[in-house]
Amino acid sequence: MSHPTSPATQTRLLCIGYAVIAAVALAATWSQNVAYFHSPTGLLTFWSDTKVNPASRSITVDIVLFFLAAAIFMVVEARKHAIPYVWAYLLGGALIAISVTFPLFLIARQLRVGPSETTRLGAVDATILAVLSVLTIAFVIWVDVA
Repeated sequence: MSHPTSPATQTRLLCIGYAVIAAVALAATWSQNVAYFHSPTGLLTFWSDTKVNPASRSITVDIVLFFLAAAIFMVVEARKHAIPYVWAYLLGGALIAISVTFPLFLIARQLRVGPSETTRLGAVDATILAVLSVLTIAFVIWVDVA
């Protein structure tokens, strides 16, 4: 018989998962940013280079629109749960990477809502999220390192 994890343990595991995503995102995005900024073109052509081909335009528009949806969610949730510094998370998202600051915001949110809003995932959801996590890390390594 399996023993369900406590809400406090679920909250802790969720926060650890978000922290790992933020750390991987910081390393992966900034390894590329540092390499780019050390190139002859540097920061001056960064945004122009996001439009270099249909693939780069697609991912750029995707990220910018995700940023907008995340910003709306973050401000609404920050006001609902009294999470301070929401605009710092958004500024950090623009200057560092939204893939870093959004998980950090989710940690702050989770700590505010705590175990009261923890949802138990079924085996199918947990399995699919685990597979998605492995595939995502593999893709990040393929893009960032290869």
